[in-house]
This record gives sequence, C-alpha cells and structure tokens, in this order.
Amino acid sequence: MFNPNSLRRRVLPVAALILLVVPAATPAFAVSKEMVELQTQVQQLLDAVQRLQSTMDTRLGVLEHLAQQTADQANQVNATVTALQQKINAQNDAVTGKVDGVSGQVQSLNDSVDELKARIAKVDKSLQDLQSQLQAMQAQQQQQQGAPGANGPGENGSPNSPGQGPGMPSAQTPPGASAQQAPPLQETLQAGIRDYTAGRYQVAQGEFQDVVHFYPLDDAAGTAQFYLGEIAYQQKDYATAINDYNAVLEGFSGNAKASAAQLHKGFALIALNKREEGIHELRSLIQRHPQTPEARAARTRLTALGVKPA
Repeated sequence: MFNPNSLRRRVLPVAALILLVVPAATPAFAVSKEMVELQTQVQQLLDAVQRLQSTMDTRLGVLEHLAQQTADQANQVNATVTALQQKINAQNDAVTGKVDGVSGQVQSLNDSVDELKARIAKVDKSLQDLQSQLQAMQAQQQQQQGAPGANGPGENGSPNSPGQGPGMPSAQTPPGASAQQAPPLQETLQAGIRDYTAGRYQVAQGEFQDVVHFYPLDDAAGTAQFYLGEIAYQQKDYATAINDYNAVLEGFSGNAKASAAQLHKGFALIALNKREEGIHELRSLIQRHPQTPEARAARTRLTALGVKPA
C-alpha cells in the first residue's frame, strides 16, 4: 500500500541535499541559467510532493472514516446476531419447557388412569371378599340347620349320639374341611418376596402362585405375577418370563411393577434374538413412562445396542 509519509521522508532529504550541494559546488558569482532552472525544478518538485502529501492525507482520512464506519456496522451486525441468537435460545427453551410440560401432563394422565384401574381392582377385590364371606356364612348356617341329629331326638326319645346309625357325619367335623383354605394375602406375598430375595426360587414360586390362584383380582396378584416372571428370567426361561410379564401388563397395567415388567420383557425378547420386538418394547416403555428409572435403563440398553431411544 502506498504510504505518503514514507515518500515524503524519502523525497525531502534528497531535495534538500540538492539545494545544499548545487550552491556549494558553484561559486555564488557564477550562478548560471541552468542552476536557476535546476533550483526552480527542485522547488516545483517540493511543491508537488507537498500537494501529494496533502492529497494522500485527505484520502487517508476518508479511508479511516470508511474503516470506522465498517467497524461500526460490523459491531452492529454482531450485536444483532447475538440478540437473534439469544431470542432463538429463549424460544427453544420455551418450546422445550412446553414439551416437558406436555410430557408431564401425559405422564400424570397415565398415572391417574393407572391409579383408577388399581382402585377399581381393589373395589372388585372387596366385593369378591364380601361375597366369599356371605357364601361362607350361608354354608355354615345351612350346615347347622340341616345336620342330622343336631337337635332332633332318637327312636327312644334320647338325643342322637355322634356314632348312632351308619354313615352319619360326626358333629366334630368342621365345615368345608375338605376344601383348601386360602392363605393370608399380604403375609403370603411378603414371604414370597423374602424367599425370592434369598434365592429360594422354588419356595417363592409356590407362594406367588398361591397369591395368583386365591386372589386373582387383587393388585397383589399382579405383583406376584411379576415375581413369577422374574424367577423365570433368572432361570433363563425367557419365554415363560415373557408370558408372566404380559399377564402383568394386560391384567394389572396400574400395578407399580408394570414398568419393570415391560423393561424386562424387552430384555427377554432381545435375549431370545427377537431384537426388533425388544427394541419396540423398550421404546414403548420410554414413551409411556419417560421419567422412571426403568425408562433410563431402557435408554442405556438401546444406546448400548447402537439404537436411538426415540
């Protein structure tokens, strides 16, 4: 780039040297016409240099002004881009918050539906228990009223003894002794969980089967069904485990173990080389219960398989 200051620094010393050398080389009285012309040309050269310097200073000022305007415009553009980026980030945060809010609402709705199903199951269980009690009371009352020799006299006017007559039932026989009595629900379930935790799978399996058999409509039956699937899963009987998990998901969707049943069902399908079905099950779990530990475990497993969770 042309620099007028540099030119001036170079030209002025040369011109001054010419003015000093020429008079020194020629006597004052012998100034010729050529010398005068040379001095005139040198003076013109100096004037031209000064004019060039002035012109370059003016143009340099214009260039500095334009550069300042360009810098100001660049700063304005940067400020505009920064403001736009902040606005976009704010909008993204707002959209993310709305999506999270909708997901939370959907999850709350699913939880409410599951809770409603659980309450309906409890009401059905209460009705079933009440019906069983009424049937037991009616059976006991009928047995007391229709038992032979319970109140009537014998042939000789004496009360019948328990052993009087062939085939007569003993008065000491309790009603319904031949029928299997239902075990207590919560005690049986908790005993099964303790035995499962201790690794006594065969004992725990019998206890969980009792809960499912005697209390099929109670929510505890869903929990027992889940642990039956867990026992089969631990024994690598994945097909049986999947059937037990399906029983939980289809009959007890509001059970607290439903999300764990769906997670382990996906694992069992993958273990049976049913990769696509297992991936579909894990993605369905993430969609239904996105904030649960089971959903996080499903995301981890899908990532390990090289599959996107969504």
